[in-house]
Amino acid sequence: MIPFNVPLITGKEKPLLDEVLSLKKLCGDGSFTKKCHAWLENFYQAPKALLTTSCTHALEISALLAGIEAGDEVIMPSFTFVSTANAFALRGAKIVFVDVDPATMNMNAEKIESAITPRTKAIVPVHYAGVSCDMDSIMGIAAKHGLLVIEDAAQALQSFYKGKPVGKFGHLSCISFHETKNVHCGEGGALVINEELFAERAEIIREKGTNRSRFLRGQIDKYTWVDIGSSYLPSELNAAFLYAQLEESASITQKRLAIWNSYYSKLSLLEKEGLINFASIPAEVKHNAHMFYIKLKNIEQRQALISFLKENGVQGTFHYVPLHSSQAGLQFGRFQGVDEYTTTESERLLRLPMHLNLDEAAVEKVCAEVTRFFKP
Repeated sequence: MIPFNVPLITGKEKPLLDEVLSLKKLCGDGSFTKKCHAWLENFYQAPKALLTTSCTHALEISALLAGIEAGDEVIMPSFTFVSTANAFALRGAKIVFVDVDPATMNMNAEKIESAITPRTKAIVPVHYAGVSCDMDSIMGIAAKHGLLVIEDAAQALQSFYKGKPVGKFGHLSCISFHETKNVHCGEGGALVINEELFAERAEIIREKGTNRSRFLRGQIDKYTWVDIGSSYLPSELNAAFLYAQLEESASITQKRLAIWNSYYSKLSLLEKEGLINFASIPAEVKHNAHMFYIKLKNIEQRQALISFLKENGVQGTFHYVPLHSSQAGLQFGRFQGVDEYTTTESERLLRLPMHLNLDEAAVEKVCAEVTRFFKP
């Protein structure tokens, strides 16, 4: 079986893990956490970046920083992971879902303004498959209406929009380092703070609502509880593992792009014949090859292809079930306007194996089986 995902191990993680064990400093905010912070701050040219235990927790911190309260509204796509909505629903917000652009599966920026009400507090664009949303339009709408933008850039490390890294545009941005991501530490995430005014409070929320970080820097002589918060610090083992991969992230991306381009080339005839559709990559976007997906005619054909691939040694899979149609989505959110594309396009989407353990022969095998499905 060619698996859908194999967590990346570069071979450079173990020496750093051994160093952590030798230092006997295993809890969070040690030397490797600081190295990761510095790497992220340099990459995003951000005033502050903080490692978290997950992208989910980065989103939860963002909701606190944004001052989300009961009755507020937050705009986002329905085609996303549950954490995107949960972080704000936990604070009592109403989630307002808008339709996607079928070309990218990202939130359609043209649908945002009609979803804004006097209760709207924030816009949360999700960069699906590492392909950037239309950030110029989104930031323009946010500025016009005085709204915060919190980027869910979980899948987008080493993706770029008009030459700038995705995650650089919103007031706050959230990154995932889960093992399914291009760069990972098993479980982990980061909050990128692009507005200095959020930096100090973000540290406090992340450190259980205390001013411990200021104490450790020698800025105060003792620390105490000063705000709400929780324990969002990953261990030094996670940070060391992650740092090894961050250092290799540019080359990891290039290798993934080579696999992505190989898929594209080998399946292009099926696309030209109208049997499948590819993702559309806008000219101003440089993606990170987080995933390779195709779209089929409908959900029945997709399920038939998934079954066919499984029978022939390939693990393919669908992705999100739109949140607005879920039990919790109906309770905590509403869909603004017409669901023209979100449901129908999500039901057509099938993801193919995408990881660095794939060699050319494996890609050839996957593409041959997809082709054989259509042309027995």
